[in-house]
Amino acid sequence: MDAAAKGLTRTGGGARPWSAPAEALLLTSDGVRIHAAHLPYRGRAEGARGSTGPDGEGEAAGGLAVVLAHGFTGAVERPAVRRAAAVLARHAGVVTFSFRGHGRSEGLSTVGDREVLDLRAAIDWARSLGYRRVATVGFSMGGAVVVRHAALYGGVEAVAAVSAPARWYYRGTVPMRRLHWVVMRPLGRLVGRLGLHTRIDPREWTELPVPPVEAAARLTRRGIPLLVVHGDSDPYFPLDHPRSLHGAAAANGSAELWIEPGFGHAENAADEALLERVGEWLAVSR
Repeated sequence: MDAAAKGLTRTGGGARPWSAPAEALLLTSDGVRIHAAHLPYRGRAEGARGSTGPDGEGEAAGGLAVVLAHGFTGAVERPAVRRAAAVLARHAGVVTFSFRGHGRSEGLSTVGDREVLDLRAAIDWARSLGYRRVATVGFSMGGAVVVRHAALYGGVEAVAAVSAPARWYYRGTVPMRRLHWVVMRPLGRLVGRLGLHTRIDPREWTELPVPPVEAAARLTRRGIPLLVVHGDSDPYFPLDHPRSLHGAAAANGSAELWIEPGFGHAENAADEALLERVGEWLAVSR
């Protein structure tokens, strides 16, 4: 039984679950309950052309679902995540979820390691709703997770990584040094729990997860196209990160790099126009 089949609660759906908003608690393969939500395809405007479902009754072309992976401290209910989902729903059905330790999900954040299991559960749920094709988009930490997931498990049509790091333990900017304090110090984790509503695992990694740049290189073997999006005003990760990700994937595969003038960091800074372009790319990439 896959992770999606272990969903504990769900609202909405009926005979055509892909056609209605829904919420679920999913159980990951390591036993963590994850809060997820589904937003059906809405089209670009009222009366927009398009099929209606995975079988041609009201959904984006080919029955596509986009699974959105938020950044560190994000959650399904955060305004920036909801806004991004609403824009992407003009191009496909959208599944959002809260990583472990975030929002209404249980567990503790491992800051990009076991989060691939959360994404896997969300993808399984999207397929259980009837979608034939799934693409992923991730922001910041979520960007690293979608690249790693695709390299480890495959099974997705395309991957977009927005404001993602190329390597672990980067401390070259003030925001990243602050983030390391939050993650690695007891007082920082208390601030994370009380101030950022994010519950962080105090245990350090026992084994280093595959770095995003190495994972990006593996996408070539799986034939999965990668879009790397980064702002030239990103305060967390400088431009060598997106260039490294793109270079690793583009060496023998399909990859695009968008360096966005004036764009800051992740879903909180992504405007409607950028999200629209990402949605268009995901909808046509196969």
